[in-house]
Amino acid sequence: MPLDRRQFFRLLGVAALLPFSLSLQAQPREVPVEILHIDKPDAGVPNNRLPLLIYHRVIPPQVANNAEYLEQLFKSNGWPPQWRYQAYPFTHFHANTHEVVGVFSGSARLQLGGEHGKVVEVNVGDVLLIPAGVGHKQLSADQDFMLVGAYPPNIAADLCHDEPKKMAGRMKLITAVPLPQTDPVTGHSEGSMLYWHGKN
Repeated sequence: MPLDRRQFFRLLGVAALLPFSLSLQAQPREVPVEILHIDKPDAGVPNNRLPLLIYHRVIPPQVANNAEYLEQLFKSNGWPPQWRYQAYPFTHFHANTHEVVGVFSGSARLQLGGEHGKVVEVNVGDVLLIPAGVGHKQLSADQDFMLVGAYPPNIAADLCHDEPKKMAGRMKLITAVPLPQTDPVTGHSEGSMLYWHGKN
């Protein structure tokens, strides 16, 4: 039965009170992906043959809470969120896991791959999928810059520094890290499902 004007505007008012419309619930999204190959070691940073992926414009413009949106997106795709913070201002990496970070506020300049690595600028809505072993650090940021960080299930990420003497042992750990079963942004298609699984 068609709605009359009064019913229509009543429903419109109720919809305006909802935090998200159904279409804005965090769901797997196919978005532009930038591919960075950071596969050569840099001093004590092993890096990885798997490319680092930067997903752009992941957060839809109408979202009210960027951090919650990214957390819901990662969680729904099998990457439980574990923290909200900035990136560390020193080169570090994880030897036991891959990591995904999403920018929910502000912007920053990050260095990827070690002390001689590539410098990139990241902004709200950018998500970085960082392979195990790939160095990263924050060079500068505005005062609003914040990230959501997540890992595959049941993972407690280690924290490794640029230490050349420990390279051999860390390389063994990195080669044992399994490929993720899902992509944190796109779910079961595109992203790491396309660019990582093809390299295995």
